[in-house]
Amino acid sequence: MLDQIKQWDRELFIYLNSLGVEQYDRFWILVTQEEFWIPLYLFLLGLIFYNFKDAASRKYLLLGYLGSFAVTFGITRLIKFSVQRLRPNQVDSLKELIRVLQEPTYFSFVSGHTSTSMAITTYFVLLFRERFSWIYFLYLWPFLFASSRIYVGVHYPLDLLAGAILGVSIALLIYAFVKKMSPILANENL
Repeated sequence: MLDQIKQWDRELFIYLNSLGVEQYDRFWILVTQEEFWIPLYLFLLGLIFYNFKDAASRKYLLLGYLGSFAVTFGITRLIKFSVQRLRPNQVDSLKELIRVLQEPTYFSFVSGHTSTSMAITTYFVLLFRERFSWIYFLYLWPFLFASSRIYVGVHYPLDLLAGAILGVSIALLIYAFVKKMSPILANENL
């Protein structure tokens, strides 16, 4: 059964990767770079400072922001080195079938781009869902970020799905912790 799932994952990856158009390569290479998203990280930081004036609450909210990234990043690395799944761009039998625009050398499962962006996004959605109806649009970020990883040829779809599940799970745990510790959130019905 596991072999069949891996085969479907491989076939779906080949199909999705083949949809790439050279005209859009520069866009997807830009989107897949963490540095491209620095303005978004700063915007999210600003949301905390603008909406929460209490220093004690800010401390916990910032800890949640950084923690959602750091914990997810750490667990993602542990999983990568435990599973040791080669990236599609490292598999000789795929090299003639796929478009490769990047060539990272560490392992594939789970996607760190997807897990960390989903963790941060979910944390902020939980934090601000009662204040801003637009906050759900933040999910465009992990969707684009994750999609770029298939486009550039470095992740299978299951890497992304597992990364998304991991990120959301960690965000839920961190938000629950922050809500319990933060004086302002503990009194809100969030």
